[in-house]
Amino acid sequence: MAKVEIYTKAFCPYCSRALALLRSKGVEPEDIDITMDRDLRQEMIGRADGRTTVPQVFINGQHVGGSDDLAALDARGGLDPMLAA
Repeated sequence: MAKVEIYTKAFCPYCSRALALLRSKGVEPEDIDITMDRDLRQEMIGRADGRTTVPQVFINGQHVGGSDDLAALDARGGLDPMLAA
């Protein structure tokens, strides 16, 4: 099973949507809550090529993007192979 990391904030509906999609695939991602942690936020921005919005999803260290990006990846059939790797 792939290693999945997701940077989130409290009360973020997009974060909830991305988490729900991943969990529907049988994945329990590492949830990195940046709500009150500036250092983790900076880490996320660095890993996500400057993107500042949450969520930001990484599968086996590869940046997938945000909630819409994750949903689009799933819609075109690319998510399941990444999760199986």
